[in-house]
Amino acid sequence: MSAPATPSMSHRQVLEALSGLLLGMFVSMLAGTVVSTSLPVIVSELNGDQNAFTWVVTSTLLTTAIATPIWGKLSDLFNRKLLIQLALIIFVGATAAAGFSQDAGMLIAFRAVQGIGAGGLAALSQVIMADIISPRERGRYMGLFGAVMALATVGGPLLGGFLTDVANWRWNFYVAIPFAVLAIIILQITLKPAVRTRDKVRIDYLGIVLLATSVSLLLIWVTSAGTNFDWWSVETILMVGGAVVGGVLFVIVELRSAEPLVPLTMFRDRTFTLSVLASIAIGIAMFGTSVFLSQYMQMARGATPTQAGLMTLPMIGGLLVSSMVVGALITRYGRWKGFVITGAALTIAGSVMLSTLQYDTNFVLVSVYMLLLGAGVGMTMQNLVLIVQNTARPEDLGAASSGVTFFRSLGGTVGVSVMGAALGTRVADLFADRQAELGKALAGLGEKGAALGEQLAAGTLPEVSKLPEVVRIIVEDIYAHGIAASFLIAVPFAVLSLIAVLFLPNLPLTRMTTKERLAASEVDLATITTEEGMTAGVAATGPVPTQATRRGRRDG
Repeated sequence: MSAPATPSMSHRQVLEALSGLLLGMFVSMLAGTVVSTSLPVIVSELNGDQNAFTWVVTSTLLTTAIATPIWGKLSDLFNRKLLIQLALIIFVGATAAAGFSQDAGMLIAFRAVQGIGAGGLAALSQVIMADIISPRERGRYMGLFGAVMALATVGGPLLGGFLTDVANWRWNFYVAIPFAVLAIIILQITLKPAVRTRDKVRIDYLGIVLLATSVSLLLIWVTSAGTNFDWWSVETILMVGGAVVGGVLFVIVELRSAEPLVPLTMFRDRTFTLSVLASIAIGIAMFGTSVFLSQYMQMARGATPTQAGLMTLPMIGGLLVSSMVVGALITRYGRWKGFVITGAALTIAGSVMLSTLQYDTNFVLVSVYMLLLGAGVGMTMQNLVLIVQNTARPEDLGAASSGVTFFRSLGGTVGVSVMGAALGTRVADLFADRQAELGKALAGLGEKGAALGEQLAAGTLPEVSKLPEVVRIIVEDIYAHGIAASFLIAVPFAVLSLIAVLFLPNLPLTRMTTKERLAASEVDLATITTEEGMTAGVAATGPVPTQATRRGRRDG
């Protein structure tokens, strides 16, 4: 028995359903990008050091990574509309609270809460999108997503830099609030996601605790080792040992849980496993380089926040154009693998070239390097989620989609932590090597030089654009070498991404949405149940009499 045709949504219905989702995505992206160019100024005014700068970014990525699979699993159990509205409230509430931060520690704490909401928006937007748009048709709507991404990723840094230069950096955290309120209202009116009811809901609380503990210990160790304590020390043994034990217990609990947070059976699917490996590498390239590119523009080239936003446009443009064009081509031709392989290769090229940066590298070359990296990330990032959604079971769609997003966020978190730790160590060594030269430059500035020397000795990030030229050139050169060395860390992971996508099964994209696949699976289940019941009846009472048999009995 074949499944009845489920009426597909019209183009207008899809646009109505997407309106609130797109606005929600815009809010989450805007709140993240608006502070990207302002972070050096923010951390400097809050008297934070390079470690604090890294943790302002890492704290959000850490909680986003932990929260993503939790939200994804909840989306398989509860109403997705309510969940994404709740994620928006958490995200924007924490973002607004961050604007009242009085020191770096307070800012890091609110950014961590912000990541919980961001994890929900990242996971749920992918799941809900699959509810209403089939993988094959996704490219048709990539123009809308591209426009939203363009507005947030291009306008966010520019707006953040403008608000910081003209008003105060705290307005970076308040600007998303009216958009969030509007998004919640529109989602309530327009969104009707697929709902799969379950008789009994079980939440894997132990799995949540173990995952959060093991990931947190690992990232705290990566960020702090070599700075707050030695790489080989009691702290290292406790943190790494705790992370390993927590990871092993998490696997055991997931194998025994009725509703596992991350169904490990998904790793039997080669598409899911290879997509996860590729996503880890893409996360490192995307988050790591984007975070430290902004710092390079301000710390190594003396740009203001507004100028830094403008200077990173080539990477953002490459990401947006490649994702939109490739999405349209995938919808038109139904082929995706060649684009993903090309994207992985471009990611390698961009990462290698960025690792050669100097403070005076010709900006045309810097723009080409950023463009290549952005194009590579744009071709791979969303398509890896698309590939997994294409093969995942409808009832596991939330866990599968959030699984890929989780490992991408985890890769980005680890990448930022490792790159930040390497940058901090390298910059400290370079300052020590050039102490005599720097001391001579500061001595010629009198009392101002003495105060500046105390600031640099304490490790506080300076506002390079405001430094005297004789000191600025030395500081720019130091940070350029340090940031370039940190970019080199992303290269081996980009190579791993290319290897993973080369072995991805080249399966065709389905034209069925999640709603249609759920309807088809329910009909198939009902058919199987009916056929099993008929078979059991035949076994108990003999063959069911046909109309001809009954007529023969009456005649006899």
